[in-house]
Amino acid sequence: MSTIQSKERFSSGYLAVFATVVIWSTPSLFQFYLIRYYEPWSQNFYRYLVAFFAVLPFVFLRFRAKGGRLDWQAFLACLIPSLPNVVHQITQTVALYHMGPGVYAIFGRSTVIFTALLALIFFPEERGIVRQWQFQVGTALGLIGAVGVVCFQEGWQAGAMPLRGFAIAFVASFCWALYSVLVKRPSAMLGPIRSFGIISFITSLLLLPLTIAFGKIETPLRVNAGVNIILIVSAVTCISLAHVLYYVAIRKVGVALSQTLQLICPAGALGLSALFFGERLTHAQLWSAALLLFGAFLAKRVKPAADPAALEEV
Repeated sequence: MSTIQSKERFSSGYLAVFATVVIWSTPSLFQFYLIRYYEPWSQNFYRYLVAFFAVLPFVFLRFRAKGGRLDWQAFLACLIPSLPNVVHQITQTVALYHMGPGVYAIFGRSTVIFTALLALIFFPEERGIVRQWQFQVGTALGLIGAVGVVCFQEGWQAGAMPLRGFAIAFVASFCWALYSVLVKRPSAMLGPIRSFGIISFITSLLLLPLTIAFGKIETPLRVNAGVNIILIVSAVTCISLAHVLYYVAIRKVGVALSQTLQLICPAGALGLSALFFGERLTHAQLWSAALLLFGAFLAKRVKPAADPAALEEV
């Protein structure tokens, strides 16, 4: 790959990352609103089912254009990241019973630590990025900022943060980091659109029996049309569109860098949560948020030493 092609690849990867950042500033707000009507099981089942049908036509087009068919090896590669994805989806929704959407959006950025460690283990090509001082300092500041925003929380309507709430949010963050790392293989095999289509189908399939057993499968029939429209919009934008863009970013700039730049998401989430739900930050939380954003800026300056993945273009 030439230097010009490498620069173009990296630039398009950044565009995909920042588009994902804009979209992923909103999921916790959608979920926080929807938990008034949809319990966690049915909310995530229907959101992923809608996301699957939204991307299905594009999956067919990609299979037709690229040729080939889905074999068991590719299906297994998609099944593996779907398992932590199911756990993440449920636990992140449950965490919103214990904290506001803005605070959760910040706490969820602790995934940068887990992702960096997992990337070191699974992908040798990521080690050059993780070893750069900008990445290390940026990640450390991001983690300090995330912890500070949670610890200095005061007066939120959800009440005091119990240990159980921290544990649930921690599990959600770790599972998202694991998903982010494991999804790189199916994305490389099938491309972002086809891999997400299969993963969204498997995730919906896994969530169906859980919803029947623990949730309320009939929820869409019990709520008004406006609530269902909001669920559909959140699924199409925050799951279908954002995931495909995120897969593109992973392929072009790597797992660790893509995940670190997600530190910017809480800024948008906090602003929207303040507007719609009255969530406010203390002065200590504002300083913590500033540390987080500065850490994201440092991480943004990291450049890969080489092409992060010698993969076929989608």
